[in-house]
Amino acid sequence: MADEFAKGTAILAGVGLIWMVLAGWYKTPSFEGAQLTGAPPADLGTYGEMALVLESGLRWFIIIGVLTFWVVIPAAEQTREYFAG
Repeated sequence: MADEFAKGTAILAGVGLIWMVLAGWYKTPSFEGAQLTGAPPADLGTYGEMALVLESGLRWFIIIGVLTFWVVIPAAEQTREYFAG
């Protein structure tokens, strides 16, 4: 089960870094206010809108990927082993 933990950690670290960069660019209006969670600017171009969609998708990929590799797959393997023997 160490490989599942490593895959979940890689998703968390790698994709989390990309998410933090995009959130820092588009959702940090000032250093005194909300950082990484602020409201995005209203007048973004096409590429800015695509970056916000990508940032949202990456956030869900992190959550679902980590839960899958850290909870779902190990629980399924333990359940399979329990019923097999």
